[in-house]
Amino acid sequence: MIETDIIIIGAGPVGLFTVFEAGLLKLRCHLIDSLPQPGGQLTEIYPKKPIYDIPGFPTVDAGDLIDNLMQQSAPFKPGFTLGESAVTIDETEDKKFIVTTNKGTKHLAPIVMIAGGLGVFEPRKPPVENLEDFEDKGVEYIIKDPAFYKDKKVVIAGGGDSALDWSIYLVKNNIASEVSLVHRRNSFRGHLDSGQQVMDLAAEGKINLITEAEVVGIEGDGKLTAVVIEHEKQGRFTKAADHFVPLFGLKPSLGPIAEWGLEIDKSAISVNTRDYSTNRPGIYAIGDVNQYEGKLKLILCGFHEGTMAVQSAFARIHPDKKNVLKYTTVNGVTGF
Repeated sequence: MIETDIIIIGAGPVGLFTVFEAGLLKLRCHLIDSLPQPGGQLTEIYPKKPIYDIPGFPTVDAGDLIDNLMQQSAPFKPGFTLGESAVTIDETEDKKFIVTTNKGTKHLAPIVMIAGGLGVFEPRKPPVENLEDFEDKGVEYIIKDPAFYKDKKVVIAGGGDSALDWSIYLVKNNIASEVSLVHRRNSFRGHLDSGQQVMDLAAEGKINLITEAEVVGIEGDGKLTAVVIEHEKQGRFTKAADHFVPLFGLKPSLGPIAEWGLEIDKSAISVNTRDYSTNRPGIYAIGDVNQYEGKLKLILCGFHEGTMAVQSAFARIHPDKKNVLKYTTVNGVTGF
């Protein structure tokens, strides 16, 4: 049994910053995450993607933000259970919680904070018959490390921000030897500026833009060598490729969280905005996993929610102690 003051379910940016805020109040944290490393979506899906709305950083790569948050929380020595999913929460007679993972690891604490982002993700896969036969053999649903595609022929499918942004990135940084973007329509769902950049790069011959078309098949012997494209006007043809990356988004699901007796609204957890507590006393929900009127799914809003939840958690753990807010600019940061 792993015992701590606060169990944080989700080791993404909001969960990691909550460790820092809890540490300032001398509260220990242990984080559980289904991914094998901290960082959540930022590490798993787009570690090299720049983020522009973190205060004090005009731009910061997602992976670098996680590295900074890990460094910031390090003095408070958080524990981690990684590569395991929290599946059950049981309440003890003395009002503590036992969180058990899919591998049977048990955690005990008086406070649970759910910072699970949008929950469990599954990629939206195109209806290509033999697609799964080539997963990790030339078919990827997310781009983790752009360098993986160095000097390769890459076919990206989709018309949203991810498809546009990665097509632009692979071309402008001279990574892939050839980039083809396949989209069913002539217009894009992504930002107008990104769509215009793709059109301009296509006009310059730097992106092979194939609209009014879909990838309907994959060819290869143990490894992808080509994709089959169905075009509305040109019919069916084959295009050589080393990688096929369908970027149709991810399907979020609360997973086991939906079975924990929490009030759910719009596939998210309802909270009291005074302290982001749930309908179960001692359980809080912070970040993209929660829902309330006026909710903005931004990392910086999650930082605020975690800060307020920690203040409430301190009062619950130490009802007889008065918590006087101490500014780090005056007192500095002292770890355990």
